[in-house]
Amino acid sequence: MARLPVYQRILLELVRSGTATVSSEQLADMARVNASKVRKDLSFLGSFGTRGSGYDTEFLLSHIDKELGLDADWPVVFIGIGNLGRALARSQGFTSRGFRVSGLYDVATELVGTTVGVHVVRHLDDFEADAAVDPPAVGVIATPAAAAQDVADRLVGAGVRSLLNFAPRVLRVPSHVLLRQVDLSIELQVLSFYLSHRDHPASASVSSPLPHPVGLSPVEPG
Repeated sequence: MARLPVYQRILLELVRSGTATVSSEQLADMARVNASKVRKDLSFLGSFGTRGSGYDTEFLLSHIDKELGLDADWPVVFIGIGNLGRALARSQGFTSRGFRVSGLYDVATELVGTTVGVHVVRHLDDFEADAAVDPPAVGVIATPAAAAQDVADRLVGAGVRSLLNFAPRVLRVPSHVLLRQVDLSIELQVLSFYLSHRDHPASASVSSPLPHPVGLSPVEPG
């Protein structure tokens, strides 16, 4: 599943560039995985490829979109509209491909009432009433660490079952809630580990390969 969004992004770029077909070898090269893994992954979606001519890019893209739920309407609310929250709310990743920004919330008086794009930032105290009218599917937390757990509790209490946390804090949520953590400081620490050991390979574990983008694996032998 983690590789499907990678394939989706590659296929979307190919469609935009006018590429009509793509082979499993080409897709594997761009996704940095083994071609047999690409074929196996896509076989779970159905039989789309034609031997000798590859996959129809638009057709395959539409099926991956459907599998990822990108053909649905997913309202997304953002809690914490500082610099990071504003940047995220403006990101095309949250304004296309099935996701819809449905609300922006903060508690800072200097932010409440301001606009981000076409959306007005509302006070967090208005969230529960708004959620009852337009229930969010996803809650994005971009608050300071100290406020993140309380915000997560309020989102869960309002019925939000998927959370994307950018706050630098480990959150506790019920087992039925899907929580994804995006901690930029941790990612920097991972990079610093490999940078510090790059010139001293013997000091790093031989079982620790160089990191790859989320959802990608090192190229495997055929």
